[in-house]
Amino acid sequence: MNAVKTSFSIKDLESLCGIKAHTIRIWERRYNLLEPDRSATNIRHYTLQDLQKLLNVVFLLEHDYKISKIAENSTSEIGSIVAAIVENSDLGSNSNARNSLKIAMMNFDQKLFTKTYKGLLEQYSFREIFFQIFIPFLEEIGLLWQAGVVNPAHEHFISSLIKQKILLLIEHHDVSETTTADRTFILFLPENEIHDLGLMYLNYEIVSHGYKSIYLGQSIPTESLKYLANNQTNANFVSYLTVKPSDISVTQFAHDFNSDIENNEVPLFLLGRLVQNEETNDLPSNVQLIKSVEAFRALL
Repeated sequence: MNAVKTSFSIKDLESLCGIKAHTIRIWERRYNLLEPDRSATNIRHYTLQDLQKLLNVVFLLEHDYKISKIAENSTSEIGSIVAAIVENSDLGSNSNARNSLKIAMMNFDQKLFTKTYKGLLEQYSFREIFFQIFIPFLEEIGLLWQAGVVNPAHEHFISSLIKQKILLLIEHHDVSETTTADRTFILFLPENEIHDLGLMYLNYEIVSHGYKSIYLGQSIPTESLKYLANNQTNANFVSYLTVKPSDISVTQFAHDFNSDIENNEVPLFLLGRLVQNEETNDLPSNVQLIKSVEAFRALL
């Protein structure tokens, strides 16, 4: 298992904080803002504390503080100023929220995440928060993870907190509130697919529209779905394909699904990154590729 990343290059700081490397170097020379270790070849190496401090500096800049004034404070004093702003200010704006989420992620700070989320709820619906804030933020973090800037532990921490919010909303729509009995939705991810945030959100949409939902979650062998296909009235299957299947096309996956459940009439809705560029010419007639969550909502 990878250890939490604790050493960062100046390019890492640039990617995470949105501050040009040239500017960071100027702040170091002019204000002694950061004091990185250097290699034998004079390459800067920054600590997690350096990254957290720079994120806090960016936060204060966005709240109209001047860099010269910020630099007069110690690292702990800068953190205290940020904490006071977080406690007393509106975190509902997109820029404030995105930066607060980054600070929460790097510090594993659930309290700050919750404060930021509550601030957003004062201005936006959960759907708006999910698509305008959470999804772009997670896409950015995913790219930074691929580039080695952040550790999987950071990404998993934030993703888990977002999932908690979705689960609370689903729980709010109690099973007893089911109002539409003409379809039952069965949600699953194929084997070795573990990215369930998109599927979990679809479950929220289904339940909030009054339908019965059977949520199976990650890495489900399609053969095991045969029982549900044959024993659930008006069964509709839903899957969200992010990285799997990687060895076959989405179309082949759809044909294999029908073969495994021994039924080519049960509706199957496929969403996610892998369906975006898939052709529909050879799809089984019971399978629909849905290119967006909005399009899926329209079907409900």
